[in-house]
Amino acid sequence: MGLDAIVQEIRAKGKAEADRISGETYQEVSKILADSESQAAKIKAAKQEAVRKEIERLRQQELSSAHLEVKRAMLNARKELLDEVYEKSKESIQKLPADKNQKLLGSLIKKNENSNTKIYSRAKDAPAVKKLTKLGYAGEIDCLGGVIIENEDGTEYLDLRYDTILKNVSERSLKQVSDILFG
Repeated sequence: MGLDAIVQEIRAKGKAEADRISGETYQEVSKILADSESQAAKIKAAKQEAVRKEIERLRQQELSSAHLEVKRAMLNARKELLDEVYEKSKESIQKLPADKNQKLLGSLIKKNENSNTKIYSRAKDAPAVKKLTKLGYAGEIDCLGGVIIENEDGTEYLDLRYDTILKNVSERSLKQVSDILFG
């Protein structure tokens, strides 16, 4: 065997070794790439799920906020309507015909004048009130109508002003009125 044959054999062994190493390297690189792609896919899926959850959370938050805003707007509209009804009621009381007002005052006074000594009314009703009762007329009050009746020493009084009665009736029947108006 000549030198050429030995060189050829060494070259063949070197080439075979290089091919083997190259093949192993290729397999290792392929495995690393596959593992990296798999890991990247897992990370991507996890990130996509996190983003999806965040989007859903934000959507729910916005939806809840929108529902709350609609509810607030509806409540404000209802309150405005109830306030308007209350004001219309006050206007109706102010426009009460004199004969009906006098009849109502007479009824209030008759039921509540016992054991009391003083009575107050609005200026417009003073002549009628003085005719309807034997209580001492104590002065004028600013109101829609009605009277305040007081005991002798002023420690007890009955507030029978139309304003007060309307307010009390309004507060007691607010739910019923709301149900009638808004279902």
